This record gives sequence, structure tokens and C-alpha cells, in this order.
Amino acid sequence: MSWFKRVKEGILTRTEDKKETPDGMWYKCEECKQATPTRALEENCWVCPHCEYHKQIGSYEYFQLLFDGHEWRELDRDLISGNPLNFTDTKDYVSRIKATREKTNLNDAIRVAFGEVEGEELVVACMDFKFIGGSMGSVMGEKISRAIDFSLKYSVPLLVISKSGGARMMEGALSLMQMAKISAKLNLLSQQKIPYFSLMTDPTTGGVTASFAMLGDLNFAEPNALIGFAGPRVIKETIGKDLPEGFQRAEFLLEHGFLDFIVPRGELKAKLASLIRLFEK
Repeated sequence: MSWFKRVKEGILTRTEDKKETPDGMWYKCEECKQATPTRALEENCWVCPHCEYHKQIGSYEYFQLLFDGHEWRELDRDLISGNPLNFTDTKDYVSRIKATREKTNLNDAIRVAFGEVEGEELVVACMDFKFIGGSMGSVMGEKISRAIDFSLKYSVPLLVISKSGGARMMEGALSLMQMAKISAKLNLLSQQKIPYFSLMTDPTTGGVTASFAMLGDLNFAEPNALIGFAGPRVIKETIGKDLPEGFQRAEFLLEHGFLDFIVPRGELKAKLASLIRLFEK
């Protein structure tokens, strides 16, 4: 019997979470502007049936999509950022974190859960863009590091789902340090031959792209996801030239060798299960 089954009574589905998806009866696609019944959109994995636009979703929706029986055990749920730099802009950092927690019902921009995907055990660390733009701070670095420790302890593959604006500047160098911290920890997975999968969704930018998002044994993305370090507008203004069509979109990166493949959201669960089985051989 697997470790997951032995602790099944401790598994929690967070039905009290505030979803990142629309609550009304109809959804108007941000891309093609066509209207779709919200229930039909949800049944289609929050992908527009008219144009296949992948609506941005959060960790709750990904956990529901991936884990068998909508059951998972969340790890290190209660970690919360401090204010190491006593940072203040229009409001102090502590107040900003508190307000964001109350608004989103999240403790930080990433959640980590453990469950089964078509019967295969998997640890999933998924970012939430609605929490300060999915920014990478010390809590994100610590939670991914602990997720790696969990994967090492139980020999379970790891999936990181990235959706981030980059480093959280309110934490300064402590934020940037997470790139090196996570990258070093990932090397331990490699040494133990435990697979690490990196899924990049829209948008994946900044320090996340510059480090662990591109270090997977397999790097893949959702269709048309924006992936890069600086955004295309900043690059265009810096170099003073027009950029190639589709620049920094997933299809462009696949064509130029930065991705292994692109996977539509509706195929993600089956794809992950097949990859886990492949690595087990």
C-alpha cells in the first residue's frame, strides 16, 4: 500500500478556497469575446471551446484537475512571509500581505499538495498569480524546497506549475536568493533520479523563468503561454526594434528549442501519468 493511501484520512480538499474562476452563469472569453456557459467552460478545463484560449486558473483548480477523486494533502499550508526589510511603499509590507491574504484566502503565492494522478503519486507546487502577481519571495522558495525534501524522502516525482511576474522586490535580495536555493535543491532530485517536471503557464516571467522553471527534466507549457525574463514591451523599447511574431509565446519557444512540448490543459493529467510511468521504467 502506498504512503498516500496510508494517510488518506489526512487528505483535505480545500472547498472553502476562493476560486480564481468566474462565478456567473456565463463567461465572456478574454481572447475571442464569445460567451460560454460557465459550467461548460469548467467542464472543458477552463479552456474556451471557441478559440481554445486557456483562461488563467489558480492552484485550487489545478489540484481539482489533476488529483484523483479531487483529493490531496496540502503541505506546509501555514507558512507566511515576514517583513525582513521593513519595506514600505504606498503601504507597509505587513499590511499588504495581510490584505492580500484576506482577499485571496491564500497565505502566499504558491501552494504544495501531494496526491495521486491516475494512480501515480505526485507532488505538485502550483503558483497563484492573484497573490501579488505570483511573485517569488522567501515563502515560495521555502515551500518549493520543502516539496523537494518531501519528494526525496518518499521518492515521489515533483511538478512545479509556474505562473509568476518574477521576484518579489519587497523582499529584495532574499527574494533573488530563492533562485539559487531552489536550483541547488533540484540537483538533489537529479542525483537520486527522481523526475522533476516544469509546467509553464501564462505568464511565466522574471526570476522564475531565469531559474527553476527552465530546469526540469522535461520543460513544457500550456498553449500560447507568455514565457520570458523581461516582457516583450520592455525588450522592444530597449532594443528599439520590432520583435518576431509570436515572440516569447510557448509556440515560439518550442520552435527555438526552449521547450520539450506543449500540452493542452485537458490532456495534462493523462500526459503526466504517462510521463511518471515512463520514468519508472
